[in-house]
Amino acid sequence: MKEEPVRQRLLGAATRLFAERGFESTSVQEIVLAAGVTKGAMYHYFSSKDDLLQEIYGRVLRMQMERLTAIADGPESLPERLHKAAADVVETTTANLDDSKIFFRSMHLLAPETQKTVRAERRHYHERFRDLVAEGQRAGTFSDRVPAELVVDYFFGSVHHLGTWYHTDGPLTGAQVGRHFADLLLASLGAGHVGE
Repeated sequence: MKEEPVRQRLLGAATRLFAERGFESTSVQEIVLAAGVTKGAMYHYFSSKDDLLQEIYGRVLRMQMERLTAIADGPESLPERLHKAAADVVETTTANLDDSKIFFRSMHLLAPETQKTVRAERRHYHERFRDLVAEGQRAGTFSDRVPAELVVDYFFGSVHHLGTWYHTDGPLTGAQVGRHFADLLLASLGAGHVGE
């Protein structure tokens, strides 16, 4: 079971270097040196720097998707599930801020096919989240004045910009920001405050 730590070391080194120097300015050689592995070891796990960048964001997105699915399928009321999902995506984004920042700053540098794959994965997450809003609109629980798609695009626009202003040593924790964002989302849908 020595393989997984090597993969994790590569991802850790790449994340740190991409955050410090940028994706374009970081070479494969610098990544393998920082990880303490050979280029051969890197190419065993990742076929390119693009693959590393895709996986940095992909592992966060997969974790968020698993959590969203569990929340969306949970037993709570629809407003409670949407509040929980909205708070969770903010909290998990702030907990993995470097990964998210690197990705949004560098996504345009990925190969077109890789970009397409990642966009499809992110769209799947957004659609699952949107389904909660749309379900509430159909049931009359949420206001339908604004289409669900636009509500979700507006919300995720804010989430995707957390990396430009949020700091872990700032006055609010990721969980606190998540609750505020979730409160704002539900208020915009006419659902009021959902207590924890």
